[in-house]
This record gives sequence, C-alpha cells and structure tokens, in this order.
Amino acid sequence: MAEILFYRLERQTLDEVLPTLLERSLQRGWRAVVQAGSPERLEALDNLLWTYRENSFLPHGTKRDGHEALQPIYLTDDDSNPNGATVRFLVEGADLVPPEGYDRLVFLFDGADATALEQARSAWKEARSTMHEATYWRQDADGRWLKQE
Repeated sequence: MAEILFYRLERQTLDEVLPTLLERSLQRGWRAVVQAGSPERLEALDNLLWTYRENSFLPHGTKRDGHEALQPIYLTDDDSNPNGATVRFLVEGADLVPPEGYDRLVFLFDGADATALEQARSAWKEARSTMHEATYWRQDADGRWLKQE
C-alpha cells in the first residue's frame, strides 16, 4: 500500500524544498521520478538540480538526456516511470497519479496559490477515497515538517 504525502509549501519555495527531499530519497536508496505540470517547469527543475548547491548536484535526467532506466532521478511532465522509481514527486500542476507501483507519492503545493490549493484539495479527496494512507504536512516556524492531524 502506497503512502500519499501532501506537503503544503508556505515558508519555503519548491526550489528550496524539492532538492532536500530528493537528497533524502537517494540516501535511502530510492529511485525517484519528479512530474512537473508543464515542459517549462520541467526545464527549470532540470537546471535547478544541477545548480541548487554550489558544491554538489543531484544526478538526474530527462527524456532528452536518454538512458532513462539508469537515472536515479527522472524528470518528466507525463505519468511515465522509465527508471522504475518507487517514489514519485508531483509538483506545480501535476495531477495525482494512481499509486500502484509506488511506495510513496509526494504532492507538493504552494499554500499561497489559490489554484494550487484547489488542486491539492481535489487530490486530497481522491487520495482519501482510496485504500492508501494519505497524510498532510506543514512547516513550523523553525522549518520542521509536522504531520497534521
């Protein structure tokens, strides 16, 4: 049964949060796929993961790079999973995908964007209607992620 985690971004941006979550995924030995809502955002994320930190990068690739099955992190704007990822990140307009085949789906959304909030609410209802566990996370004033009850 897959976990479905909803992260409401309020204190940090996606560009600040996503690299950290991807680093943790790789440290756990997981392959990840990141699905963006548009080709433009996909391109921006591709650039971000090469440059987000001065002294390191996150190994990743896109369809354009080829060798999809070898990528520890694969970036896409569709529902493909060519690298056999067990964790999927859905960002900026990406719709919730069926959780079968994944251990974890992570839905990240901007808490200050009305459209993103509405999409998250809809995805939350969809997730709660399945047999999969759905949890909701927010950051406290110190930047720690706290599970909301």
